[in-house]
Amino acid sequence: MTRQHSGIGMTSQRTRMRMVERLREQGIRDEVVLAVMGEVPRHLFVDEALASRAYEDISLPLGFGQTISSPYTVARMTELARSGGALTKVLEIGTGCGYQATVLSRLAKEVYSIERIAGLLAKARKHFRELRALNVRLRHGDGHAGMPEAAPFDAIVMTAAATHVPRELMEQLAVGARMILPMAQTGEQRGEQRLCMIERSPHGYVEKKMDIVKFVPLLPGVA
Repeated sequence: MTRQHSGIGMTSQRTRMRMVERLREQGIRDEVVLAVMGEVPRHLFVDEALASRAYEDISLPLGFGQTISSPYTVARMTELARSGGALTKVLEIGTGCGYQATVLSRLAKEVYSIERIAGLLAKARKHFRELRALNVRLRHGDGHAGMPEAAPFDAIVMTAAATHVPRELMEQLAVGARMILPMAQTGEQRGEQRLCMIERSPHGYVEKKMDIVKFVPLLPGVA
């Protein structure tokens, strides 16, 4: 039996609206992103036993050693990717349960998403069918390579922490586009991760370090 989209009690629309107000208080300014965060039923993307915690500002386990990012992290990365403008084509590295891709699917004409773990990809496909996210195209593969055949992208969103920025992905950004990704820090900040924004200009790439975050590592190959 499919869980209800609207939810009751802790998964209700009212609970979702409280989450949106909290995101606003935390500094998310893009009202279009906030509206979408209020529409997408996050409780459908987690195990039923965790559904009552779906709208808290925490990451939650998905199995396979993976997590669903906190609502703030999803909203922040989406806001940075959108940069106040319309998105046509977005690439996501790390589909996971499909929550971030579903949020992006309501803001972009096309979303391409790569996941290395087959079991998670199967879960995501089910969620996309339930929510009729028909503009999401999935691939089971290694995210480091991206999808050159579908490039260039208006935005690339990576949901796993990289030790370096894959050159292949940078080359798949359109001029004026942004890549949003968590980066594992080195040197004195070793062990820390920071959200990074890389913008492609006609003259090269500009990198800006932002919030401290915590993501699972970006791994090669498929599973």
